[in-house]
Amino acid sequence: MDTLFKITAEENGVRLDTFIAQALPDISRSAAQKLMDNGLVTLNGKTVKKNHKTTAGEVFEIELPEPEVTDLVPQDIPLDIVYEDSDVILINKPRGMVVHPAPGHPDGTLVNALMYHCGDSLSGIGGVKRPGIVHRIDMDTSGLLIVAKNDASHAHLSDQLSDRSLSRVYEAVVYGRIKEDCGTIDAPIGRHPTDRKRMAVTEKNSRHAVTHYEVIARYNGFTHVRCILETGRTHQIRVHMTHIGHPLLGDLVYGRKKAEKGLSGQCLHAKRLKFIHPATGDPMAFETDLPDYFTAVLNKLGKETE
Repeated sequence: MDTLFKITAEENGVRLDTFIAQALPDISRSAAQKLMDNGLVTLNGKTVKKNHKTTAGEVFEIELPEPEVTDLVPQDIPLDIVYEDSDVILINKPRGMVVHPAPGHPDGTLVNALMYHCGDSLSGIGGVKRPGIVHRIDMDTSGLLIVAKNDASHAHLSDQLSDRSLSRVYEAVVYGRIKEDCGTIDAPIGRHPTDRKRMAVTEKNSRHAVTHYEVIARYNGFTHVRCILETGRTHQIRVHMTHIGHPLLGDLVYGRKKAEKGLSGQCLHAKRLKFIHPATGDPMAFETDLPDYFTAVLNKLGKETE
C-alpha cells in the first residue's frame, strides 16, 4: 500500500524518521528507519536517508508492506497476566508493545505472545492477524486489555463493548491547568479530513463519542486526569483532550511536536477494567498500579498546586 505525505510549514525541518513515526501512529521511529533502509520511502522517485530533514512542500511516497499474516508465529514474549481462566485472559500491556501485527510490526506483538502462551485456545473472531482481540490500545498506551479465549466469549464481550457494560477507566497527564474538577466531552470522531492516518473531531463520516474526565491533581502547567470512556473510538481520549485544548503529554501526533519530560509517546494508562464474565455472568473488576514511566513523569512535575 502506497501513501503520500506532503510536508507542511509546521513540519519543516523535522527528521524524516521522526515525521513518519508521528504521521503513522502504528509505526515506531526504528520501524520508519527500516522502511527507508529498504528503499520504501521516496522523494521524487528517489530513496532518502533516514536523517533527511524535511522541507515544507516536499511530498514523500511511503510504501507500507502488508504484514505476512500467514507467517504469524507464536513468540515467547513475557506477559504480565492479571487474570486468566478458560474463557478470558487479562493482560497489563507494557508501553511500547504493539497489540497486533501491522505495517512495520510483523511480529513481536501482543498477539504473537498470546499465541505462544495460549496455544490454540484463542477466539478466531478477530481474524488471522488479531485472534482473541476484543479491543485494542495504542502502542504507547499501557494498561489493561481483555482477550477472549473462545468465540462465545469474544461475542459476549463485544456485546458488552456495545452496551457499555464493559467499562474502561484511564489515567493521563495533559498539558495545561484544567480549572473545573470534572467534565464531559461529547464530540463526534472520524477520520481527519486531510490526514487519513489521524482521527479528528468532525461532523463528516464520524461516530458519536463521549469521554468523561475528572481531575486527580494539578501541577504547574499540567493536570493529572482520570478519563472514563462512554464510547470507544480510535484514539478517543487523545483526540478529545486535544479538542478541549489539553493534549496529552508526550503525544507527538495530536499534541506538541517535541518530546518533553522524557516521553516521546502519550502519557496514558488503562488503569481499570470492569466486565461481566462471559461464562459465569459474574461482575468482575480489575485495577493496576501506575507503571514506572508514569510515576516518573509525576515526580518530574513537582509539587501539586491548588
